[in-house]
Amino acid sequence: MTPNLQVERDPWGRLVVIAADGERFANVTPVRAFPIAAPDEGLSLVSAEGHEIAWIERLADLPPSACELIEAELKSREFVPEIVRIRSVSSFACPSVWQVETDRGDSELTLKGEEDIRRLSPTRLLIADSHGIEFLIRDLTALDRQSRKLLDRFL
Repeated sequence: MTPNLQVERDPWGRLVVIAADGERFANVTPVRAFPIAAPDEGLSLVSAEGHEIAWIERLADLPPSACELIEAELKSREFVPEIVRIRSVSSFACPSVWQVETDRGDSELTLKGEEDIRRLSPTRLLIADSHGIEFLIRDLTALDRQSRKLLDRFL
């Protein structure tokens, strides 16, 4: 059940949650339980002291204004670019440099080893580059043929 709460920003741009009983919590941080597998389900609102204020089953159950503020806060904290196309790889041996197109623009990643490609589901992968940035492939079947062919060499 989604709690009855209000969400706003304070003058410094920090998230403030007002509970049904009127209690105010400043500098609140939203945390997804399953950021990749179920990004819109299971969300905790955590106080500045690290205590859970509220548990939200589904983000869509919140009023639109609260949902927009929480989503904006999450986007400012999370950075997981999604690979939509693999343009090229420098070598089929690791380390290799990949030229990729993501949902946030073109990028380059260095794959240190094949163990840096984690299979999350039969069609979902998480790839960590040499700088610790994680790239998501949400659906292998949605990649173009050339991208799948390049990726298959590493799987």
